[in-house]
Amino acid sequence: MLNRWNDNDAREAVKKYASCSEDVALRVYTSRLIGSDPALVLHGGGNTSVKSLARNRVGEEIRVLYVKGSGWDLDTLEPPGLPGVRLDNLLKLRALDRLSDEDMVNEQRINLLDASAPNPSVETLLHAFLPHKFIDHSHADAILSIANQPGAERLCKEIFGDMLGFVPYIMPGFALAKAAAEIYEKNPRVKGLLLVNHGLFTFAETARESYDYHIEAVSHAESYIASKPRRPLTLVQPPRATAGREEILRAIAPVLRGLYHERSGESWVVHYRKSDPAYAFASSRECAEWSQIGPATPDHVIRTKQKPLLLDPASLDDPRKLREELSAALDRYGEAYRSYFKANKEAKGTGKKELDPLPRIILVAGLGLVAVARTVKDARIAADIYEHTIEIVQDAFAVGKYVPLDDGNLFDMEYWSLEQAKLGKSKPPKLQGKVVYVTGAASGIGLATARLFAQHGANLFLADRDREKLQAAREKILGETKTAAVVHVVDVTDEKAVKESFDHLAEEYGGLDILVSNAGNAVQGRIGEVDAAVLRKSFDLNFFAHQTLASLAVKMFLTQKCGGVLLFNASKAAFNPGKDFGPYALPKAAVVALTKQYALDYGKDGIRANALNADRVRTGLFAGNVVAERAAARGLNPDEYFKDNLLGREVYDMDVAEGFLHLALAEKTTGSVIVVDGGNIAASPR
Repeated sequence: MLNRWNDNDAREAVKKYASCSEDVALRVYTSRLIGSDPALVLHGGGNTSVKSLARNRVGEEIRVLYVKGSGWDLDTLEPPGLPGVRLDNLLKLRALDRLSDEDMVNEQRINLLDASAPNPSVETLLHAFLPHKFIDHSHADAILSIANQPGAERLCKEIFGDMLGFVPYIMPGFALAKAAAEIYEKNPRVKGLLLVNHGLFTFAETARESYDYHIEAVSHAESYIASKPRRPLTLVQPPRATAGREEILRAIAPVLRGLYHERSGESWVVHYRKSDPAYAFASSRECAEWSQIGPATPDHVIRTKQKPLLLDPASLDDPRKLREELSAALDRYGEAYRSYFKANKEAKGTGKKELDPLPRIILVAGLGLVAVARTVKDARIAADIYEHTIEIVQDAFAVGKYVPLDDGNLFDMEYWSLEQAKLGKSKPPKLQGKVVYVTGAASGIGLATARLFAQHGANLFLADRDREKLQAAREKILGETKTAAVVHVVDVTDEKAVKESFDHLAEEYGGLDILVSNAGNAVQGRIGEVDAAVLRKSFDLNFFAHQTLASLAVKMFLTQKCGGVLLFNASKAAFNPGKDFGPYALPKAAVVALTKQYALDYGKDGIRANALNADRVRTGLFAGNVVAERAAARGLNPDEYFKDNLLGREVYDMDVAEGFLHLALAEKTTGSVIVVDGGNIAASPR
């Protein structure tokens, strides 16, 4: 493993965090070195600390433990992510015979220097009870391949000699902290501790030494593993090209989304990890046994469940049979999970409430690794963790065997309140898990709508013709929210391109919940004199494109079987056409009729179709001299034109976006046309 310590970078970190002590600055620096290497730490795993001095409110010098706080990742750690805790008060706790988790958390919080700081790590007492100034903890892949061996203690001695002490598995908390300190004190010459089924601790009096010891220990483990060649995987079917894999994904992903929704009442996203090693593992004979043994470290169970679901779909060409096949697989997984929960609940006499029995990781023969979660972020985290698990498992079997924690210990971790707290208990946004396809998303109403939906947690699929503007729109949205957004360049009048965009949509998110069919263009001309080609071109964009998108969306909705929403951007011109504006008004009137037809034909399937009629919004729709010409036709200047309504107020793109959001959330509204035009009686639907 590469040691990435750099003296210049360390000095720059001290300068950057000059408002903090040098101890804290260097603690941040090496924490980031560790956290930025996925072979050491993944998504909130691991923790670090430094013992230092500070002054309290009355100027007394006190000893302080700065330790990674809950909610912070090591790779992005900043000084506020190292809450300071009064060290001497923590050390007194070691005299206790036992300390409950709740009391431990309380003691840590009441000894914070700043009451508003995040909760210190659940392993704070372990950091406190060890005497060293700097302490680093990771779940390094190579270490876990050793720590999950049945003869881990013997291997620890063989690989590391006297460098590391050996700690049998104990669940994180007070008992582990005491045990680790006692084992260190039996041999204070060690540079670290290997924790069975858990990970690695190293420690020293300087940030560099502790980091160096960490890299040294992991390198020893990596070298030992490299000396033991892996057992080749036995593929159960011939290798499949990327296109063939994606065909499987497009077939199963929407079905999975629907089945998860059916069982939970919530929206989920499906994330496919394009990984050749994951493909090989999922398509191997060994997968059936190795994947069902358990996670590499107990922390992972809250992200991946204790086992993945295995699939080898046989009915890809028959949607009905495929749904039955996947549904039966989820039923079997759920029954096994409920048995696991019931057995451990009864054995432990606990009153825990069962979590959902839906798999987070699915290994599909011929496809690879699929993660399913309520957010894209959670799905990616689960996929990252399991990709590393695949490597850890294969390395473990190269060394000897893979023996992680048993179900009883995993249950304790999965249902541990302190571990569950890592997932957060805040109320989810209204559109969490929803996938929204927005056309004309690079600017104007489309961009405003995408931004607003993102603020409410939607996962966005942004389509437009201008790649550069699309990318800028995506960056703007991601700069404002924590949602997921992907872009796809498409001309919505090209049916083949639109079909390909839906394939891409299924590959990115697994399916669709809301279509905002927004793209359009204003075309003028006296209706009896307009060129037929101009009229047809207007219909292609302002009507037929809506139909193409809606038909593909409905096909996906019907596959998912959990409803869906069609939202069309029509126009006030549908009810109140302007003079010489027929080439635009006619297809927009057809869009209103289209909306009602979809509402009528697919209401029984839970699919809602609604339209929004806006008027005079400053967007790219009014290209060239359109505004000046429309204003002149009414004897107005352009600014007067935009305020020429009953309220005398200009309508903005965000006003229209709010109308779309309202329709998306109006669960009992379909076949409706709402107006956002500042008041125009002639354009009122009735």
